[in-house]
Amino acid sequence: MFTPNIWVLRGIIAIFLISVVAASAGSFSIFQKSTFFVSGIAHGSLAGAALGIYISLYFFPINPFIMAMMFSVLFAVAIGIASHRKENIEVAIGIMFSFSMSLAILFLAMIKEYASVAWGLIIGDLLLLSSQDVIWMLITVALILLIFFTFRRKILFSIFDPEVAMVQGINPYLYETLLFILIALGVVVLLKGVGAILVYALLIVPAATAKRIAGSFEGTIIYSFFISLISGLGGIFLSLFTSVVPSAYAGLIATFIYFLSLFKK
Repeated sequence: MFTPNIWVLRGIIAIFLISVVAASAGSFSIFQKSTFFVSGIAHGSLAGAALGIYISLYFFPINPFIMAMMFSVLFAVAIGIASHRKENIEVAIGIMFSFSMSLAILFLAMIKEYASVAWGLIIGDLLLLSSQDVIWMLITVALILLIFFTFRRKILFSIFDPEVAMVQGINPYLYETLLFILIALGVVVLLKGVGAILVYALLIVPAATAKRIAGSFEGTIIYSFFISLISGLGGIFLSLFTSVVPSAYAGLIATFIYFLSLFKK
């Protein structure tokens, strides 16, 4: 009788959750043109997770996932505040990117004797997720969906027509910051499964491909979900026959699908 491998099942559940994030937060990132923001937040969440590991090792137990979430949200709010104060958004993201990268290197150096743990944060491994990891991912995705469905129209209004939104009493800066928080939570979900390096590949590439194929925002969401899902499941399948982590294959598959979409007329 066939007994499914619990590690593979957790990986498949994680890919499904990651695909939901790619469809929601990833699509918003593409339409908001804040894809560079994802890289900055990825390094911020990496710094938070590394600090969480350091605190757990030398002081008191704390879930690195929670620290990653706290850092990501704080960085997202900081970028939102900088944007509200008329700072160029790309400049604000670039500054936070360098700051988060510096913190990540600092905290990773502090746990260098636990190199395997640090390496796991950088490249991730969908087949090494614990039940607790999956539960935290599930809780975070539920929070993302709550924000997504509650404020979707106001966020889109703020993105596409901020002047009119302001006239109608909608604070575009508030909802832009809320969008940044949404994306930041999405990055945290991906960090554990695919690592900081490949967050961009599975959050942005499927959404970018979907936008080329679909003719609407709703269509982008649907296509993005399935492209991410196919890429992730393909990555898990290929990794079962090699010693390469699934995220590497998933990133390659997602990118290959993107290049195929370039030939769409």
